[in-house]
Amino acid sequence: MADPSPPVIEDRSQAVSFLNSRIGSGVEPGLDRITGLLAYMGDPHREVPSIHIAGTNGKTTVSRMVQQILGSHGLATGGFTSPHLDSVEDRFNLHGITIDPRDFTDAVADIAWFVVGYETENDTTVTYFEVTAALAFSLFSTAAVEVAVVEVGLGGRLDATNVLDADVSVITGIDIDHVEFLGDTIQQIAVEKAAIVKDGGTLVTGVLPPDAIKVAEERANEVGANWVRFGSDFGVAEAVVAVGGWHCSITGIHGEYEDLFLRIHGRHQVDNLATAIATCEMFLGRSLDSDVLAFAVASITAPGRLEVVRRRPVVLIDGAHNAQGFRGLASTISAEFPPMEWHLVLGARGERSVADLLAPMAGHIAHIYATAPNDEQAIEAASVAAESSEALGVPSTVHENVMSALADAVSAAGPDGGVVVAGSLYVAGEARSSFDLTGDRSGEAHVRIEAEVQDEPDDEFEESDLFD
Repeated sequence: MADPSPPVIEDRSQAVSFLNSRIGSGVEPGLDRITGLLAYMGDPHREVPSIHIAGTNGKTTVSRMVQQILGSHGLATGGFTSPHLDSVEDRFNLHGITIDPRDFTDAVADIAWFVVGYETENDTTVTYFEVTAALAFSLFSTAAVEVAVVEVGLGGRLDATNVLDADVSVITGIDIDHVEFLGDTIQQIAVEKAAIVKDGGTLVTGVLPPDAIKVAEERANEVGANWVRFGSDFGVAEAVVAVGGWHCSITGIHGEYEDLFLRIHGRHQVDNLATAIATCEMFLGRSLDSDVLAFAVASITAPGRLEVVRRRPVVLIDGAHNAQGFRGLASTISAEFPPMEWHLVLGARGERSVADLLAPMAGHIAHIYATAPNDEQAIEAASVAAESSEALGVPSTVHENVMSALADAVSAAGPDGGVVVAGSLYVAGEARSSFDLTGDRSGEAHVRIEAEVQDEPDDEFEESDLFD
């Protein structure tokens, strides 16, 4: 049980420490603790209309897209995503802007008394993720946002965010991942994710495999939900690769939206955009303003998702951490970049087969720079090196940390080569910290620190319940 004494939180470091003190509570799926804590706080999650987003991949990107589109249409939005790439504040968004450290500190101080009081009275410890979810709901209530866009942390049925009675529930896509918690078949995983759909609500589904479509249909029928699906009710009318992204036209639920420019890489991101547009239409109950939508789409970013942070050499950072993610990464490299020698900075975490992950990358990679993120569930770099080298039939080297691996990969690639960083959002986050990405919309980010300098991360990345 947590220390029952009143927490002193006057600066950011104390706020981060308060959250990190719950890392050791691990993964405890279930809604009892979060339901009890929120009741103790006055149920702030019931005060704001919400959109709830689940899926194996694409949750954060669709969340960002929905916030951008609805915000551009005049709604005050709040967003909660996980995990964070650079700092814990990344999880919390108000009106299109990540909350600043002072607001974050004040928000943690506001709920810390409730957290400790609830833990003391109930002889329990609330997990890291549960505290961050409660923090998000408190922020949204205080800011009186008009819609909260909330990403599921893991699965759906027993995820802390499933206390929501969402107006619109979204499943972006389903593939095999987190089998130790969700099951090892598409159908089992789909059942967990479809459980976020509530009685009489609306369900929007992206591109799903047949077994998942069947589950979605059964859930929609069970709860009387209005179900709209990619490929039948909405979809992509046209998608043409362009410099730095995709020109596309989307067939929505209520309208046709032509000549959109999505400034992020990956053909699958166009499908995600279609899902986000349909979600916004269903939430508003009408078509979107075409001019406003075009502006919103051109402003969408996806940090750590097929993100080009340097051009000579090309450095592409992607949070791919499962087979579906690596299939998208391999396809993007082939379709959207000129032929070049690619060097892979690779780290992974959790119970994963590195060989299975890398299968789509066969023929694309010249050398692997194996490392491990700063996380207690990270797979040892030596194991990553051995498995990946055997899987792809290319040489690998072992590196003490992500920064070292990235520096050597950039040096070996030279100005005409390419470096791709993948395997975990934790790896992506640590790699991104090497570059100055603030205020730079061109993709021509600049190196912020010299390659040999090793900086410690801003926050701990050791919590076992922060899923990538």
